[in-house]
Amino acid sequence: MEMKPTIKTKLFKVLALACSLQLIAFSAANAQSTEIQYLSGTGSDKTVNWQFFCTAGRNSGKWTTIAVPSNWEQQGFGKYNYGHDKDSVRGKEQGLYKYNFNVPANWQGKTIKITFEGSMTDTEVKINGKSAGATHQGSFYSFSYDITRLLNFGKKNLLEVTVSKHSANESVNWAERHGDYWIFGGIYRPVFLQALPVEHVEQVAVDGKATGAFTAKVKVAAVAQADEVSAQLFTMDGKKVGEAFSSKIKSGDTVATLQTSVASPALWTPEFPNRYKVQFTLLAKGKPVHTLQEKFGFRTIDVRERDGIYLNGIKIKFKGVCRHSFWPTTARAMNETRSLEDVLMMKDMNMNAVRMSHYPPDAHFLNTCDSLGLMVLDELCGWHKAYDTQVGSKLAQEMIVHDVNHPSIVIWDNGNEGGSNAELDHWFDELDIQHRPLIHPWQVFRQFDTQHYINYDYGNETHLHGHQIVFPTEFLHGLYDGGLGAGLEDYWELMWHHPRSAGGFLWVFADEGVARKDKNDSIDNDGNHAPDGIVGPFHEKEGSYYTIKEVWAPVHFELKDITPAFNGQLNVENRYFFTNLNQCRFTYKLASLQNGSKDSVVGTVNVPNITPGTSGTITCNLPANWQQYSALYVTAYDVTGHEIYTWSWPIKLPAAVAKNIIKLEGNAAVNVSEKDSLIIATAGDVTISFNKRTGLLQTVQNGKGVLPLSNGPLLCEGETGFVKWNTRKEGNNQIIAAEFQKKSLCQLLEWTIFPSGWVKMQVKYFPKEYETSLVGINFSFPESIVKSVQWMGNGPYRVWKNRMKGGTLNIWNKDYNNTATGEGKLIYPEFKGYFSNLYWMKLNTTGQPLTVVCTNEDVFLRLFTPKFSDPAFNTAPVFPGGDLSFMHGISPIGTKSQKAENMGPMGRKHMFYDYGKDPMYAKDITLFFDFSGKD
Repeated sequence: MEMKPTIKTKLFKVLALACSLQLIAFSAANAQSTEIQYLSGTGSDKTVNWQFFCTAGRNSGKWTTIAVPSNWEQQGFGKYNYGHDKDSVRGKEQGLYKYNFNVPANWQGKTIKITFEGSMTDTEVKINGKSAGATHQGSFYSFSYDITRLLNFGKKNLLEVTVSKHSANESVNWAERHGDYWIFGGIYRPVFLQALPVEHVEQVAVDGKATGAFTAKVKVAAVAQADEVSAQLFTMDGKKVGEAFSSKIKSGDTVATLQTSVASPALWTPEFPNRYKVQFTLLAKGKPVHTLQEKFGFRTIDVRERDGIYLNGIKIKFKGVCRHSFWPTTARAMNETRSLEDVLMMKDMNMNAVRMSHYPPDAHFLNTCDSLGLMVLDELCGWHKAYDTQVGSKLAQEMIVHDVNHPSIVIWDNGNEGGSNAELDHWFDELDIQHRPLIHPWQVFRQFDTQHYINYDYGNETHLHGHQIVFPTEFLHGLYDGGLGAGLEDYWELMWHHPRSAGGFLWVFADEGVARKDKNDSIDNDGNHAPDGIVGPFHEKEGSYYTIKEVWAPVHFELKDITPAFNGQLNVENRYFFTNLNQCRFTYKLASLQNGSKDSVVGTVNVPNITPGTSGTITCNLPANWQQYSALYVTAYDVTGHEIYTWSWPIKLPAAVAKNIIKLEGNAAVNVSEKDSLIIATAGDVTISFNKRTGLLQTVQNGKGVLPLSNGPLLCEGETGFVKWNTRKEGNNQIIAAEFQKKSLCQLLEWTIFPSGWVKMQVKYFPKEYETSLVGINFSFPESIVKSVQWMGNGPYRVWKNRMKGGTLNIWNKDYNNTATGEGKLIYPEFKGYFSNLYWMKLNTTGQPLTVVCTNEDVFLRLFTPKFSDPAFNTAPVFPGGDLSFMHGISPIGTKSQKAENMGPMGRKHMFYDYGKDPMYAKDITLFFDFSGKD
């Protein structure tokens, strides 16, 4: 039976149990436990000041203090560099650290180790003036020295550390410091002492299979009197699981192998991250000598050639993102809270996996993935170039030994994007007791094709047309507002249905913009190198966040229009791998969204047995009067109670909503006159003029002054073929109708002026070409006077042709901003762009507002032209002329590495037949404008 911890329980476990040590000390009766003494703080939020001297750059040449752990650039020292910088301009400063510490007198006779969880880059350690051991090279790995012989017990001791930002080993520099990311210096992860009995357990590697088989390799040190290693399994709340089991050892032994089996264990999966504890005890003639504890999960990963990746016998697909260990103000120095926030955001986007890029993360991040359920690809560093075999062997061993017991780690990466040294592969095969799969990212290796940024339809015998398991460790390279959510639906539907696709990983989780201490904490993205994220540097959510959340939702709804015949039933597909949808909870909400009404009703949804990979029908228990509401919302919650997503469907279509807004009746007489090149219509104090030569709206004025909408409707592409105006009366209303050339793009343009001061415009037109980029009509309106917008439609984020999901039908309000996504001051949602499913909008200005009501379905509102960074690669889509547009077809957006048309059908141009300009096939837009000036 699966355990179902609540989200609160999970968070408590993460905060209470996460620890930066790989082996967590555990006290047992009559046994010596590992004692820990931190010399630094435990994270970027809890630091300790050490003495510090920087040899070059800012604040160099003098002894002062620095917070540890930290990167010294973010403490005001040294020089900033991005990985692409030329060697001649790189900061190669050193940091000299000193710290005085006491060692308890009762530690005499124990083995004392000093551990550095991470230091950039070459690190020399001295205790009381004597070397602790060889200089460590490599920035992202935990390393230790036995310093027993160097200590003064019960007295003060001096720790001296020299950190060279630039390594003496060029392969380390190429693997770590020439990557597409910021490079830093300093002791950025915790430093601590461990006191162990002379005879002790040095390290443990465990393997809990989905079958319940459990094996542990226990490495012991200095065994003389000890003759046995025993173990006991526990649930996470401390209940014994089975009986104790053990293995005999003898003097001089270094490894003991322990085995047992558990009947029907609760398995670890991303959906049910069940874990256990195992307590190991080193004994001498039955007396405990040393005891420690490890957490683990029962689960099995296996790869089936030309098939896929299986977790516990279930074929899975990875919905993942690449993640840097990074925060703008603290750089690579992180803490448990940051890890928790990152994992929660990924889970909120319905991801089930994360790839470490380009290096192994903090232990607390892996602990959080273990606890909350994210599959991890753990990665040895190397971007385009790899470590040499000598230093790479040491670093690979350090990574594997440090991380091997985390159930979240399901795959190892040897290098990043071409930085793989094949001579290191054997370490993963030999040292990992679980024999996880090994990949070379960006390469075709073993059973996998992990190539990056492959176009949607690649080629014969390659990628999804080939025979290997397709597993791109990077796809859809985000830049500004491009990629990530854009194109994802096309890619994911292809991946989901293709039997050899194992899913993939988006690049990247967050913009890596650093808060420059030398520039008043302004965010520096190094131009277009770092703003690649789904979220901003401080985790500001971009539009793609919500697109991903919907596309990757494990509940997939069949397309459905809500009509009067709707009986509350919705067809859904269960895209979970281990969860029955009846284990989730669904609710619905009906909302009015009319005339300022907040009227709504919430109800229950019946969910039958819908097993993973199958489809079924859920039923909303609707009231009899459900049709009086404007919109239906359905929300799904996972087994922890967390919202999966909220979907929306329109009940009332735009024409029905428009009837409750527009006011056509009035007492004013409507008249038409001509003056020079203008046709002028009046209705009371409303005056509207149209150009007789161009067929365009010229001016609008009422009792409050000018309403500066003009110069429309212009076709987004092509000429209207305008000939002249014709006028006629229909009751109290005045019609001003355009006449067009034969077979022209425009088939109809009529303005109807009502006595109320409202005006109707109807346009019927054809796109310019069969394949076309923009389809719609434009007007001019001065952006400089705009303060905010209120609208009913899908929002609050803008859309692109290939990023339509993630919005919700509602009434939205947004203040004006000029945000260029991923650049400068980030204000989200962005004000400008395309917005889908327009019902109505009210543009608030420094003067009077402009209200426009649409009666057609599927019309896009275009609000001005967004600011795009230069160069923007493929992320500056084409926009129509003018300022405001009402459209049937908008542009897609590309990625940093791909044009939109190569990212799937949604990224290609619109295709419309015109059937010889047969009017019945013309596109139709009907808008009502409130020109009355009345509130």
